[in-house]
Amino acid sequence: MNATTSDTTERSERAGRPAATPRGPAPARRRRPTDLRTWGAFALLTAPMLIGLGIFKYVAIGWSFLLSLSDAHGTIALGQWVGLDNYRQLLSDDTFRTSLGKILLFTVFIVPVTFAVSLGLALLVNRVRRGRAVVRTAFLIPTAVSYVAASLVWKMCLFNGLPAGIANMVGGWFGMDSVPWLQTTDPPLYWIVLITLRLWLQVGFYMVLFLAGLQAIPKEIDEAAALDGATGFRKLMRITLPMLRNTSVAVLMLQFIAAFQAFDEFYNLFSSGLSGSATAPVQTPLVYLYNTSMGSQNYGLGSAGAFVLTALIVAVTLIQGRLTGFGKGEE
Repeated sequence: MNATTSDTTERSERAGRPAATPRGPAPARRRRPTDLRTWGAFALLTAPMLIGLGIFKYVAIGWSFLLSLSDAHGTIALGQWVGLDNYRQLLSDDTFRTSLGKILLFTVFIVPVTFAVSLGLALLVNRVRRGRAVVRTAFLIPTAVSYVAASLVWKMCLFNGLPAGIANMVGGWFGMDSVPWLQTTDPPLYWIVLITLRLWLQVGFYMVLFLAGLQAIPKEIDEAAALDGATGFRKLMRITLPMLRNTSVAVLMLQFIAAFQAFDEFYNLFSSGLSGSATAPVQTPLVYLYNTSMGSQNYGLGSAGAFVLTALIVAVTLIQGRLTGFGKGEE
């Protein structure tokens, strides 16, 4: 027994307590056997969701791909295989290629405008000290409105082309004549209807994203910038925007995807009863595919178009992520 152990024993005997014996390493804990009832409950709760997801999403996607390789007129049953003929026919169709050009034009314009307006509103709301929640909610409410309902309001109330329409009424105050907004193609005034509708529906959502990014900027950085004399535009360019880089890239990606998937407002604004929107002055790829599948009952060609559009969206998203470095860790 060494000196340390004997000293410990003597102090324990003086205190009237038995000497503590040195302990060896603690025995390893035994793992509890798997609780089959827990796994059973987990499977019971998640099975309906997994089955529904598999049948109505992944099986449907696989079936749609097989339809794109077959001649499916008036039926969704797999019939005569035609290989890539549907894709060749689709890419050689002038109407489809025109729709791709229109959606690219729409995207090039609506994405920067929505980005700038959303960021500007976020900067203004972030400066509000009292009632910020009320102001934020007021801009966010339109995002809960259905695209169909908003399209009908824009079509029947704001830009209905009648003198009693709100847009023509306001224009009349400044001496303007009544304008059939949706029917005027030279100049294409229908773009004003489409742009204002999309801005009203989406600006609030992206404003909230920017606002969350602004509130995540440490106050110490703002205080240090103020001490260095960085205010106004200089502070925005040197401090705020670099700190909002990840938020900005995510917002741009969401806006690009939403622009390429535009359907509801284009279809409902230009739809005219049973004739649908086949005679609309502008069609998006989704409107074209809807008319092809539901109007012409050509499900093979419509399925091929869906995969072409999906590939286009994925390619644009990957290119944007590559250029902006989205998803890479900060060095």
